[in-house]
Amino acid sequence: MRRVIAVTLMAVLGVLALLYLTGGDRVIVAWATEGQRAAQNAMARALRALRAGEPGALAALLGVSFGYGFFHAVGPGHGKLLIGGYGAARTVGALRLSGVALAASLAQGGTAILLVGAGLWLVGWTRERMTDLAERLFDPLSFAAIALVGLWLAARGLRALRRGVAPTHHHDHAHSGEGAVCATCGHAHAPDPAAVAAATSWREVAALIGAVALRPCTGALFLLILTAQMGIFALGVAGVVAMALGTASVTVAVAAAAVWARRGVVGGLSGGAGRLAQIQPGIEIAVGLIIAWIAGSLAIAAL
Repeated sequence: MRRVIAVTLMAVLGVLALLYLTGGDRVIVAWATEGQRAAQNAMARALRALRAGEPGALAALLGVSFGYGFFHAVGPGHGKLLIGGYGAARTVGALRLSGVALAASLAQGGTAILLVGAGLWLVGWTRERMTDLAERLFDPLSFAAIALVGLWLAARGLRALRRGVAPTHHHDHAHSGEGAVCATCGHAHAPDPAAVAAATSWREVAALIGAVALRPCTGALFLLILTAQMGIFALGVAGVVAMALGTASVTVAVAAAAVWARRGVVGGLSGGAGRLAQIQPGIEIAVGLIIAWIAGSLAIAAL
């Protein structure tokens, strides 16, 4: 099984490298951008149908909103970078990280709802003012927050590297059961699966969600402002929730793939948990620096 996972992982990495070298990644980005544009036009048609009271208009709005969220997530985005990078760097369960990805997407939609609600009814901002605020302020702030998370991962790995790997306890007695405590020496000789799955603290979860949610989606702002002007803001909120779920369909897949890829790499190592403990700091440092470099570059470009 480990060999199958390792071979599959190498094939995936090979495909990604081929896409990059041949410009296929830019084709995918162009396809996602065109999909977003088409979904936004369909969204405008669905809103006109809602205003005219046409049957099925609400279902159409929710459907195209979901599609917009999907294409938005397929294109360049910081959510995939952070969630995928974290899953590659840290020992975390796939279900837990997928839940974080879903929560981050929904929180991003919540940020758009709060911004439009406060902007329209408390401050009186125009659509252009809110969109400009999202692009000029929240874009660099969000990327900067992600860069800080990357630096934190790298610093965590560096601290672990400086501490060094704990001495291995050698003995000649047997024990059984993954994560079991040895009756003779009182040590647990392998990680408890439940403890591994819960390795992410709630502070780390909050940091991941907050860094993604800080930047509201432009499509969500567009939908909320138009529905507010039409007097159907609640339907706009429903559309944004559908949009967030469309985004989550991609980020959850990225989260699961990152955890799966990490397990495939670790499973191919000899030495099991002890070997993982030795290379874990290096993984965190490398992934953290990559996240910080990419997000930092995007933050500077957004200024």
